[in-house]
Amino acid sequence: MIIDCHTHIFPADVVDRRAQLVGTESTFAEMYADPKAKMATTEELLASMDDAGVDISIALGFAWRVHETIIRHNDYLLEAAAQSEGRIVAFCTVNMAAEADAVAAEVARCAAAGARGIGELRPESQGWELNGEAGDRLASLAREHGLILLFHVTEVGGHEYPGKAGLQLGAFYRFQMSHPDLRIVGGHLGGGLPMNAPESQASPIASHLWFDTAAQPYLYREDIYGRLMAGPFRGSLVMGSDWPLISQQRQVEAVRRALPDDEAALVLGQNAAQLLGVQVGRASG
Repeated sequence: MIIDCHTHIFPADVVDRRAQLVGTESTFAEMYADPKAKMATTEELLASMDDAGVDISIALGFAWRVHETIIRHNDYLLEAAAQSEGRIVAFCTVNMAAEADAVAAEVARCAAAGARGIGELRPESQGWELNGEAGDRLASLAREHGLILLFHVTEVGGHEYPGKAGLQLGAFYRFQMSHPDLRIVGGHLGGGLPMNAPESQASPIASHLWFDTAAQPYLYREDIYGRLMAGPFRGSLVMGSDWPLISQQRQVEAVRRALPDDEAALVLGQNAAQLLGVQVGRASG
């Protein structure tokens, strides 16, 4: 089984209204103002999965600021998941800066409709503090509804690129230390946390955190896989492509190239199956 833990799809009307949304949503403008920036729909994701031999893809929400836009995007993700016969898993999203009762109602609605998580969360892009009252409410909602949290985590240093900012590594580290009972995914290899975690904290962190490989070719060399699989994060590394930014086929091949078959199987599907609580079935590809 191959599971891609980090993909993005948008409703067709969002794609059509790109120019309008660029004028009202700053994070969207940063990432998608360029007409060449790829945006994709459910049908395109399913076609990509067929080509790459991916069994399950997690489709993530976006860090919109306007609550009504979030609801419309969540509707699309939930519909995609419902119609995919289990191939697409919806992670809806929220803006914790919005009115608290409205956020709580939206999380409850999405969970009841089948969402498995909340993400991709970018607190700094939406104007709220993760380590504060808003973050505590988020943790309580995730706990109440049994939801996974997936954060965009900004790596320290490196080159600048559209969409880099979202959540500083230090803030992510403090939040996960404060909520060790939650299932949390650090996007983009957790901003480098598994490579830089204090030795005394590595094993406790690995017990409840997962790290996806989204955009790895742009951020880290392929030898990062071997380094992580040799330590306490062996069971925490999950494949994420950041599709359509990077093709699913390219990301699958990168993992297979970097690791022996038994370790590649963990990263490509077995670790994510444990995270999602799904049975590992046939091998793909």
